[in-house]
Amino acid sequence: MKRNVLLINPWIYDFAAYDLWLTPLGLLSLAAFLRKNDCNVQLIDCLRPSGRVPVPLYRNKHPKRHSSGHGHFSKEILQKPLPLQSIPRNYHRYGMMEMDFIKQLKELHRPDLILVTSMMTYWYPAVFDTIAILREQIPETPIILGGNYVTLCRQHAQKAGADHLISGEGEIQLPDIMNNYLGKRSVFEVDFDDLDSYPFPAYDICGRLEQISIMTSRGCPFRCSYCASHLINPRYRRRNPIKVADEIAYWHGSYGICHFSFYDDALFIDPEEMVIPLLKEILRRGLACQFHCPNGLHLREVTPTLAKLMRLSGFRTIRFGFETADAKRQTDTGGKVTGEDLERAVTYLREAGYAPQDIGIYLLCGLPGQTAAEVHETITFVQRCGARPIIAEYSPIPGSALWEASVGASAYPIAEEPLFHNKSLLPCRSNLLTYDMYSDLKRLARNSANICLDIS
Repeated sequence: MKRNVLLINPWIYDFAAYDLWLTPLGLLSLAAFLRKNDCNVQLIDCLRPSGRVPVPLYRNKHPKRHSSGHGHFSKEILQKPLPLQSIPRNYHRYGMMEMDFIKQLKELHRPDLILVTSMMTYWYPAVFDTIAILREQIPETPIILGGNYVTLCRQHAQKAGADHLISGEGEIQLPDIMNNYLGKRSVFEVDFDDLDSYPFPAYDICGRLEQISIMTSRGCPFRCSYCASHLINPRYRRRNPIKVADEIAYWHGSYGICHFSFYDDALFIDPEEMVIPLLKEILRRGLACQFHCPNGLHLREVTPTLAKLMRLSGFRTIRFGFETADAKRQTDTGGKVTGEDLERAVTYLREAGYAPQDIGIYLLCGLPGQTAAEVHETITFVQRCGARPIIAEYSPIPGSALWEASVGASAYPIAEEPLFHNKSLLPCRSNLLTYDMYSDLKRLARNSANICLDIS
């Protein structure tokens, strides 16, 4: 007899959130594995309204969405958690209304198992509320909680109310889960070292599809001090670029998808092994698609050949990680990129036809000990290079190399309360980079972007 498994992507609770092609890719991968093992799967993505679209309590209109698959979420104002009461900003639930979530739960086939994912550590109140509602509506069904929050804050996640926690990659642990909770033995053969042996994520259960997120690899060969990719995916594994092209062609041909986003941590590493043959294959097959890269790509790997292939194959949203123009901090945070790498890459991208506003450069703001002067210098350096500076507020991540320095630098008890990891708070700000200084820097970056538009 087939067993029913329900997968849940919780809401986001935060001061601000924007949908840059967010996809519950981990859940959809698990769904594909479960179907291969003769299970029925159902998905509720709390970030995506279903049926009646809730009217957000902001400007009294539906959120603006773009045809490429990104845009604003529906949202409603929530009472702030007690630790955040002093923050003078509205706190929101992003996604469907609670009554719509409960309505969907009542309309489902009763599940034999529920899998809930999690994302940012400081979004955990939404996870707690999701599990509380599941307990009320489907009290007898076991709940398993996984995702980034569990992996990074496992002890804290024990308070969520789930029956079992999963850290790291869920697919590897799925055979034991099926055996222990569904009484089923895994019958789908897969080599967990070979990502190409995995089935395509089950996007077809998502309803209307605007775009597809693609992963060409898991993990990252770098160990940047502000990042915890190696904790979430300890091993760096990569797919065959032709197999990646096969997946893009499948979604494009079978479902008419024209927009794809890459969420790799290391898409451009060893470009001759992955991205260059992939782009050549996309061009060879004549796939009329557009590609978006909201994660920071690696500047050092950009060459005239790669820049031209990006432009020809349809790379439209391109973002690169630069972090800082300070040479010492570049070395201290991992030595991934230099100012010369940025200048050279932007030159190649401009020669390939990209305008300054097309070339987004992420800059970290709020690192332990960082000054406003350093961020200001980085913004102006990026502008002089002919690219668009984008401030990325630093969020301290448990287990990262900068974690202990962040605990020492923050005025908040970030080691005890994940809510204080929230980047909107600038948790490690100091008198060298105050919130008012940060606001000025944000304005400077926006003005730089407007200058890019003027000169292009």
